[in-house]
Amino acid sequence: MRITETRAAADIDAAAQIWAEATAARDGEDEVADLADSRPIIQRVLDRSPDSVLLLARSEHGTPFAFAAVEPVGDRVAELTYFGVSPHLFGRGVGKELLRDLLHRLKARGYDRAELSVYTDNIRATRLYEGLGWQPHGEAAPHRRTGKPEQRYRLSL
Repeated sequence: MRITETRAAADIDAAAQIWAEATAARDGEDEVADLADSRPIIQRVLDRSPDSVLLLARSEHGTPFAFAAVEPVGDRVAELTYFGVSPHLFGRGVGKELLRDLLHRLKARGYDRAELSVYTDNIRATRLYEGLGWQPHGEAAPHRRTGKPEQRYRLSL
């Protein structure tokens, strides 16, 4: 696995496609969102700050299969806004490796803490985050758009 930071249009598209496929799999939906719907989600994170980061994990053959979109949200605090792994690789340690790499990069950039939100029913994700030391912060609250309960997590770097 090779992990790179990128802002290339094709890589943003790859991350958006992974996001669409992963969320459809997570939610048990047969229909995967179109790139026209998923691309702006990733692009907005990059547009909010020049310090935003898109990490893309690729196979040795160059095929993208996981990503992390991160942005600064406060003094030395980074938000893992979007994270996704191709569904055919769920449970194979790809997410763990990508997150470890991301946390090393954030620490090297001077961040003290990382935060994220995750749906409480996304057991695969909550196990991954908690296994890497992320701690729930506050009470679960409804997502502003979907109404599904979300839990905030924090990790000191």
